[in-house]
Amino acid sequence: MSPRDDDAAYPSSGASPMARKAVATKTAQSNVPEFTKEQELSAYREMLLIRRFEEKAGQMYGMGLIGGFCHLYIGQEAVVTGVTMASRKGEDAQITGYRDHGHMLVMGLDPKGVMAELTGRQGGLSKGKGGSMHMFSNEHRFYGGNGIVGAQVSLGTGLAFASKYRGDNTVSISYFGDGAANQGQVYESFNMAKLWNLPAVYIVENNRYGMGTSVERASGQPDFSKRGISFGIEGEQVDGMDVRMTYDAAKRAIEHARSGKGPYILEMLTYRYRGHSMSDPAKYRSKDEVSTMRAEHDPIEQVKQRIIEKRYGTEESLKDIETEIRAIVTEAADFATTDPEPPASELWTDVYAPA
Repeated sequence: MSPRDDDAAYPSSGASPMARKAVATKTAQSNVPEFTKEQELSAYREMLLIRRFEEKAGQMYGMGLIGGFCHLYIGQEAVVTGVTMASRKGEDAQITGYRDHGHMLVMGLDPKGVMAELTGRQGGLSKGKGGSMHMFSNEHRFYGGNGIVGAQVSLGTGLAFASKYRGDNTVSISYFGDGAANQGQVYESFNMAKLWNLPAVYIVENNRYGMGTSVERASGQPDFSKRGISFGIEGEQVDGMDVRMTYDAAKRAIEHARSGKGPYILEMLTYRYRGHSMSDPAKYRSKDEVSTMRAEHDPIEQVKQRIIEKRYGTEESLKDIETEIRAIVTEAADFATTDPEPPASELWTDVYAPA
């Protein structure tokens, strides 16, 4: 069913997702924050690393070097990049679902360790035992990589509770998708977060299709920024394809939570170019829709054009960054295919067994 057919079948949903997004983007662009040269170049580099890493991961999956499930972040790079830029990296906790590779890279984890985890090698961030969907770094305050849909929201709320209990002035940032937004545990978490005024920021990465069903067909209230109203939680919609907007909104939300005002919800209007996972052919949307998003809203191309227009860099200097990023990804891929698999004894480590 195409987006147009979907609207005909569900007329009560009003304007199409594309139309609503265009309006939201146009409105947002009227008050867009400006980035400095350093911010633009940093955002470009971080998003390009995610894009090239994920492209390589997809290639390696197709070659049979990565097993199990694999969910790519291609197209959504501006969300985690902007949010992380606005946070205290290494201090504020972050947690997400199974589309987690990009989050780890932006938080500063070694690409070799991330890729080696995908291929199940002992040098992986979870010693090769977690794979694509279960990665973790206590050192970087990244708590997964969680395979149960919506589970990261309750866990992230627990991290916010721990922060308030300890008085360490940190914030817990929980990412989840539009599909997970309909899980019951999400609302239990909202209630507790507001009841105890926890320093929690909830990021709804609305890429419009969940596993393959459009938001309009799956959600009675498709504006996820309003999901906290009944609990007294503030929220706002954000152009999730513009890293400046994600940064600006995250900065406000994080300050709100850190200052003791309680939780905050950000709905990031974003879009994934690939299927839900590598096994998804994404036949529920047209090729024209995907190509239009790539041509008109690509988060990396937007930054690239601004860098050139503002003379923060040239085509040649950006090619140098591209070359550097590709070398990093190639090194990660080489490591992930030559590093040994974990020994059988590793099956018995990191396992909790009550006495």
